[in-house]
Order: sequence, then C-alpha cells, then structure tokens
Amino acid sequence: MGWFGKRKASTPREAAPVAVETPSAPPAAAPVRAHDSLREQVESAGLPPEILDTARAECDRMDSVDPASPEYAISLNFLEVILSLPWNTATRDNLDIARAEEVLNARHYGLQRVKDRVLEFLAVKSLCARRNPRILLVDDELIARENLTIVFEADGYDVEAVGNGLEAVAAMEREPANIVVSDLKMEGMDGMELLQVLRRRWPDTKVIMITGYATVKTAVDAMRRGADQYLGKPVNLTKLRRYVAELWEQSLRAQHLRGFVLCFTGPPGMGKTSIGKAIAEALGRKFMRLSLAGLRDEAELRGHRRTYVGAMPGRIIQGLRKVGTRNPVIMLDEVDKAVQDFQGDATSVLLEMLDAEQNTAFVDHYLGLPFDLSGALFICTANGVERLPAPLRDRLEVIEFPSYTPGEKLQIATRYLIPEVLAQHGLDEKLVTVPDETVDLLIRGYARESGLRRLRQQIASLCRKLAKRVLTEGAGAVTVDRAMLQELLGAPPFTSTAAQKRPKVGLATSLVWTEIGGEIIFVEAARMRGSKQLILTGSLGEVLRESAQTALSFCRSHAAAFGIDPEFYATSDIHVHIPAGAVSKEGPSAGVAITIALLSLLTGRPVRQDVASTGELSLLGEVLPVGGVREKLMAARSAGIPVVILPRGCEAGVRSIEDEVVEGLDIRYVTTMEEAAAIALCDADNADLADGAAENAAQ
Repeated sequence: MGWFGKRKASTPREAAPVAVETPSAPPAAAPVRAHDSLREQVESAGLPPEILDTARAECDRMDSVDPASPEYAISLNFLEVILSLPWNTATRDNLDIARAEEVLNARHYGLQRVKDRVLEFLAVKSLCARRNPRILLVDDELIARENLTIVFEADGYDVEAVGNGLEAVAAMEREPANIVVSDLKMEGMDGMELLQVLRRRWPDTKVIMITGYATVKTAVDAMRRGADQYLGKPVNLTKLRRYVAELWEQSLRAQHLRGFVLCFTGPPGMGKTSIGKAIAEALGRKFMRLSLAGLRDEAELRGHRRTYVGAMPGRIIQGLRKVGTRNPVIMLDEVDKAVQDFQGDATSVLLEMLDAEQNTAFVDHYLGLPFDLSGALFICTANGVERLPAPLRDRLEVIEFPSYTPGEKLQIATRYLIPEVLAQHGLDEKLVTVPDETVDLLIRGYARESGLRRLRQQIASLCRKLAKRVLTEGAGAVTVDRAMLQELLGAPPFTSTAAQKRPKVGLATSLVWTEIGGEIIFVEAARMRGSKQLILTGSLGEVLRESAQTALSFCRSHAAAFGIDPEFYATSDIHVHIPAGAVSKEGPSAGVAITIALLSLLTGRPVRQDVASTGELSLLGEVLPVGGVREKLMAARSAGIPVVILPRGCEAGVRSIEDEVVEGLDIRYVTTMEEAAAIALCDADNADLADGAAENAAQ
C-alpha cells in the first residue's frame, strides 16, 4: 500500500497533541510608586488651598517623570519641604503678665525700660484676647439667622442678627462689628449695596458674602467690590466658622500688632540676644535666631530657585521647618552688620519680612509660594542704627540698651556671673568666696566696657587660676581679696582719671562718651608769640577740630564782652591739646570745654576743677544738646566731680535717668556760653577760695 496505506493495527498510533485550556494567570500587580504615599500625605496634611493645588500639580507631574531622572528628585524634595512647613501650626501665647515679669526679672537684672516695653505689649495683647469679637448676621430668612446665631454664640462671639442691609447699617452705626456675614439677595438694600456702604464707611470690617444663587460671576463681582470671603448655600458651617476665625485673627493682628518690630541697640555684651530668648520664654513661643553679620547675598534669606542645582529654601523657611511653628519669636541678630555694596543688599529682603502689609505673603524663591509670617514676633539687634537704610529704620521701634552702672554690674556679677562661671570650672561658692570689694575692683580696673562680656571673661580667667591653685597647692576654701586678685590677674589695665585739685588757667575738664562708657578728658590751651595759627594736637578728628575753630572764633568775636584784648590773635599762636594722644578723639561734645579753656587762657581767670562740662557750641554762643549724657554723668561721679554743666536741651533726658546715676551731682543747665563761663571760671582774686572748694569737693 505504500507509504500512504493503512497502518497495521498492532502499531500504536502517536497521539496528536491536544491543546488544553488552562486558566489565565492573574495580571501582575501595578508597582507601588514612591510618590503615592506623598500624595496621600498631601491630601491629608490640611494645606491651604493655594498650596494644596500646587502640591497636587507636582504629584501629577511626578507621574510622568522617570524616578531615576533628576527632575523626579527635585519634585520629591519640593513636596517634602511643603509637607514639613508649619502652615497651620501655631503655639498659644501665655499672656500672664505677672509670670512674664517674673521671667524677665529672673533672667536679667536692670534693663527696666526694655522690660516695661515688653510687658506693655503683652498687656495690650492680653486685653485684646479678652474682648469677644462682634459678628453682625444679615439675612432675610429668620431660621437662617437663628441657626447661625446659636452656632457663633457657642463659639464665644457677640452676635447681632438683622433682616436686611438697611438694618445692618443702623446696627453698624450703633456699634460697629468686626465681621459681617451677609446674604446677597434681600429686600430694601441687598448684599452688594451693603458691601459698598461697609467698604466706604467701615473699611476695616471683614465681610463674608453668602447666597443661594452662587455663580462664578457673582463671586468674582463680590470679591472685586471688597468681600473677604464668598460662600454658597447650603452653607458649610465648618468652612464658615473657619473663615470667621481666620478673619478675626487677621483683624486682631492688623489693629494691635502692626508695627511691633523691636530693635535692641547698644554696645556689645549688653544682653540683647538673651533678652530676646527671655521674651520667647515669657510668651511660651519657640525661639529662632538668625545672625545677619556679614550677610551679603539676599538668596541666603530668600533661597534659590529650584532650577539651580542644589537649590534649597532660604534661612527663614529652614528656621520655620526646624521650630515647627509659624509664630515663633524670630531674632534678627546683628542687623547693622549685613553687607550693602555693589554686589547686593541683603537688608532689602528685610523690608518685606518686617512690613505688616507684606509679610502675610512672604515668598521664598525655592518655594515660589506665599508663607504667612505675620504671626511671628520679630526682634532685631544692632550696635547702632546709623548704618541701616532709612526705609528699614522706619519699620523699627528702636530701644536703646544703656550702659550698666557699676552698681548694676556688681549685682549682676555677684548674683549671676560668679556662681555660673564657678560651676562651669568645677568650683562652688563654698570653696571660693569673692567679696564685694574685690568684685568692685574687678569691674573698675579690669572690665570698664559698657556691657558684661569682658567682665565674664575676667571672672573665667580668675576661676581657671583658682582651679589650678586648688589642684596643685591643695588649698581649701579661698577668699579672693583685692591683693590676691591683682596677684592672679596682674595689674589693672584701666585706671580711673581723677579730677585736678587746684584751679588752673587754660585747663578745662570735659565729659565724653566712648565705646567703653563715659570718660573725662582735659583740654589744655596755651598762647605764644606767632602768626595767627591754631595748633590742634591730641589725635583729634575732623568734627573736634571744627569745634576748636568755632571756639576760637567765638572768643575773637566776643572779646569785648569777656574783657579780652581784641587784637590778642594778631601776633599770637593758640595751641589746644587734649592729652592721651595715642587715642583718637571725635565729636562735638568738647566744644564748651575748649571754649572755657580758651577764655581762661585769654582772661587769666582759673578754671574750677570741680566742674566738668559737655555740649556743642554754635558760632553765636549757643550751647547745643549732645548725646551719651547718662554715661557722661557716670564718668563725673567716678572722677569725683560734683558740678556738671549740661545744655538746657538735655534736661528732659536727665529726668528719665536712674537716681543712682545722678545722686550727689549738682547739674547746672545752660543755654549760652556766657552762662557756662560764669559757672566754670573763677575770679582771679578768688582763686585761693576756689582752690579750697575744689579740695573739699575732692575729699
């Protein structure tokens, strides 16, 4: 049969392959994407609407980006920054005035004016917090008015409900409300007409419009005419209550906290930064410090745009992430040290941060989104405000930190510094005793600056030497007397300048301000045959040289009034010298003293050495006010000078100086040079009597 014949039955036929239908495998599970959890966090974080929309858009963008690409990492970091910011987190202020005063007094001795200003702020805020906000409900439906009244009264608001716009205007005239919640469609005067009246007559009142005919057009129209929020009916009570609370917070901040930007200014070591921490502790707020010393680039504060490689938020946003609250106490330290040059002005960003009209929407370059800084309490510190731009100074309330008096330094050293530094060096007050007499020498001889930094350093140096002595010599309890202090620290680098005892011709005493406090200086005048030269020595600055020239011109123009030969300058040279030539001297305060020295030289009348003066002299003989009076009076007391001549313009300022500073001083106020000369110059015939008076005063 060939190959195509029938096979034998005995030969088993090969089974043909049979297709077996097997159940299909389940589809592979979709891979879990890393940013899905971020999307869940975004939705549940309670972000403000604008921020939430941006975060959602960024999540959508990540869906189309390869996770291995740099763009994915940039978006991921951006979302993590958004989620880590305290958009809605704030600490509750502790407004207990008595507790705040205890905290400030426990942390700092003295500085009463600064403490009073802080307590005044807390008192105002406390009173505002006690007052219930007033809400005016305007709706022609009685049931709606009654229901909303019950809701807001339960929240602690004072509520008044009326039926139309005319009644609302009458209610506002009786007692203006903080917030008006108004229906749109009403008889007599509708919501839009009422809104126009409110914006014209009560512009600070917040307005929320509600309507059952909500459309995009009516919403846009209401917002354009000045409504603060817009809601449709049926009303979402949760959203309405939130809007009311937010608007009341904005109103409260705008009315009572605007402009509260303190700037602590004064010499180094006065405790400006530490009192900022005490304010935060008294309020119960977080504390955030930013040092602006040497800051040159604005981007350090505002951040870099995300298009740059390695971009990150600025120091403001980073600090808020760290403290975790949107209303901390933010201390901008060393504001006057920020660099302003052709490369940039870092202080320009402070204008937005510190302005209450702008800081509600502070925009960091990295985020590109507004962050509300209005809840933060800003405090600036500076050694002087002269270098600050004028627009920035206008936003600051400058509070000067005066120099500590020797008595205040003594109390601070014995109560705070010595126990603290002893503990830091392994010592205690049982092992080491420092009497008040030794502390007084330490202050006057080793730490003469206005602040406390050098005093702390000298106490630390003393403790180190005592620690070594205790270990090497096995000494027991040690009492550090004045002799031991000088043995351990060496001879005092500062010596007090004492007043002269005998009245002298051509020698006057002036009070000046220096960086370490007040000082007295002596002005010497000499006359010799010459050719009309005014010789000025003593490392004098330009302003001080001009003061000497003004003094000489006054003497020449008023020669007849003082009995001076009008031709005294024709064949003479006048030499004015201020000793301590190695120390630069500047300022107009020595003008009166230079004139007294010249008048004494030209009239032969000695100058009383128990008298010191300060003041600027005009060409017509008027004595003009100067600054640093408190420190100058302290210098007069330290030098044993009982009589001080001050310009009349300084009298009001002296009244606010502590009694400790002015005690024992005979302060004479003058307006003209003739009055000053009558006090300071002796009659030539009574020089011996003046000499005896000066010696008695010195004793």
